[in-house]
Amino acid sequence: MAGVIARLHIESKSYRDAQGAALPVLGRIDLTLGRREIVALVGPSGCGKTTLLRIIGGLDRAFEGTLEWPDGAAPRIGTVFQEPRLLPWRTVRRNLLLAQRTENPRLASDLLRTLDLSAFQDAWPNTLSLGQARRVAIARAFAIEPALILLDEPFVSLDPESAGRGQALLLAAWRARPTAAVLVTHDRAEATALADRILVLGGAPTRVLEEIVVPENARRPSIRDESA
Repeated sequence: MAGVIARLHIESKSYRDAQGAALPVLGRIDLTLGRREIVALVGPSGCGKTTLLRIIGGLDRAFEGTLEWPDGAAPRIGTVFQEPRLLPWRTVRRNLLLAQRTENPRLASDLLRTLDLSAFQDAWPNTLSLGQARRVAIARAFAIEPALILLDEPFVSLDPESAGRGQALLLAAWRARPTAAVLVTHDRAEATALADRILVLGGAPTRVLEEIVVPENARRPSIRDESA
């Protein structure tokens, strides 16, 4: 692992029911994330995968435990939700430009090309297919030039061909601008194709049942030699 970007230790995470009683969701979970590592979180619906992603993203701080950033502060984080959440009154390109944090004039165009969206740069979000809209959401996450990307089932409910295309284009964008990434998915084949490690979640409250290191020959090519 070429450097660590985050260390997460959860002792417990609970919600409250209508009567105020604690409902345990997450048990003890430990996660160390490398700077250019993709970790997949796999588990059944309702097990707390999205809750865990929100904790990593700093959107949920009501848990027992610690989230540490070795660099001293949280990095810039890009997030891809299940729903694209594009601004409907802005074109595809304008959605990316709004997210950009630098004056790089080529960034939006490069991302649109990498994710095969150049032909749709002037399109309105409501004219896109779900697969196209999700690729725009991925491009927008990369447009902020993040050190960490969080992906919450970005290809769920797509047909196999569209999902496979989305996965390949996501990897193309990641190879061009490698970051740390945490991917939530219910699909182990998708996790194997994209991730370095898979954390299998389950139990009540949820914990890590198994950690799988994906063999080099079963996942995307390593970029370790390119990261110097």
